[in-house]
Amino acid sequence: MLHLPFGHTVTLIIITVAISLLAFSNQAVMNRLIFWPPAMQRGQYDRFITHGFIHADGTHLLFNMITLFFFGNIIESFYRQFFYDMGFVLFYLGGLIVAILPSYLKHRHDAQWASLGASGAVSAVLFAYILFQPWNLIFVFFIPVPAIIFAILYVAYSIWSGKRGNTNINHSAHLWGAAYGVVVTIILEPRVVPHFLNQLTKLPF
Repeated sequence: MLHLPFGHTVTLIIITVAISLLAFSNQAVMNRLIFWPPAMQRGQYDRFITHGFIHADGTHLLFNMITLFFFGNIIESFYRQFFYDMGFVLFYLGGLIVAILPSYLKHRHDAQWASLGASGAVSAVLFAYILFQPWNLIFVFFIPVPAIIFAILYVAYSIWSGKRGNTNINHSAHLWGAAYGVVVTIILEPRVVPHFLNQLTKLPF
């Protein structure tokens, strides 16, 4: 078996950056990989996965990949014990599918709607991390925020923005990705619930 000198998190980042950069300069690649309902009706179900490897612009890509880098390595160390060392990759790809599925069901007859980006899977990774380390600091635009506080604000903002519906950001995917990350982690390791509750009582201030 070939052993890469880096983990699955870095491998996913390298693949995502490479494909995103290619799609930035090649509209045909972007059009083939983006999540677009009419393509599903033609049987192109691979878009449930491929949409997570392209991004709208450099800022979108950078934000997702930085978040994945800092929290993915930690969650990878937990998930790799499952499914013959492929647990984290399957968890991540599952996050892409589950996060986009509600949006697809809502927009499946809308040819004007499309979605792209790894945000759903990245949200899954981030919220799984919060179960383990709720009070660890997350730097949001260089401002340190406890992970659990960020989670509350993130969910509230996503719900609020989703209801306004005047942005091109798929906030539904963020929420469903976050829920997926929490639920799957608890199913695989139920002891994370008492650990999380115990950690919450240990205020760092």
